[in-house]
Amino acid sequence: MRSNILWLLFLAPVFTMGQNSMVKDLEGRVYSKDGDVAATHVLNTTTQRATITDNNGFFSIPVRVNDTLVFSAIQFKKKELVVSQAMLESKLVMVPLEDALEQLDEVVVMPYNLTGDIIKDVTTLETAPVVTASTLGLPNAYVKVPTKPERELYEATTGGGILPLNPILNGISGRTKMLKKRIARNNLLSRTQRVQAFYADSLYRAELRIPENKTDDFFYFCEIDSAFQSVVDTHDLFKIWEYLEKRSLAYRMNNGLE
Repeated sequence: MRSNILWLLFLAPVFTMGQNSMVKDLEGRVYSKDGDVAATHVLNTTTQRATITDNNGFFSIPVRVNDTLVFSAIQFKKKELVVSQAMLESKLVMVPLEDALEQLDEVVVMPYNLTGDIIKDVTTLETAPVVTASTLGLPNAYVKVPTKPERELYEATTGGGILPLNPILNGISGRTKMLKKRIARNNLLSRTQRVQAFYADSLYRAELRIPENKTDDFFYFCEIDSAFQSVVDTHDLFKIWEYLEKRSLAYRMNNGLE
């Protein structure tokens, strides 16, 4: 009997350590007063794993007891949370977020007698009209400024006279075709860069396991895929992220990063 008790005393700390080292997907939801909690970043700073919340603030991330989670978004204060055993055992963890900008008490700014309340101040403050090309009604107010390749293409495809030589010569030499390809390439690159900026750089490293020096190459790998543009055209950040997750698997295998 005494030997059994000694074995139990010996195994108890080992069992406890085993429990603490168990990895489990923590299910949770972030919320705030205004309810705008979509795409909040959730980073496990202990394991460098990360995810983002869906439109309703729900998230799931692998954790262990004593891991530290950091919740961040532009509109909220950064929040840190240490994972406890009770959190692991709960079905859903609710995480409140605070607005990053706090409302100030009413003040009076001299000499304009501003209160800080926009609704009140707009009725009393005299401001000069904004002068822009559109307010002046100028004919070129909404004209888009062409890029250098677009200007070069216009010059290459226009000309005067009975028989304009410029478009003919540029067509024969292939310069017009080259300029059109350059414009299409620049538009595609600009679009891809906007997609890349949708998410934090740390997510590509922590969640997709793409090395920092390979991020641009990874997005080129996505760009040449025929499905990329149709996914981007949905403007759905979650569908785009799901696509990037699937594409990252193929990229890592092709480049020996697994």
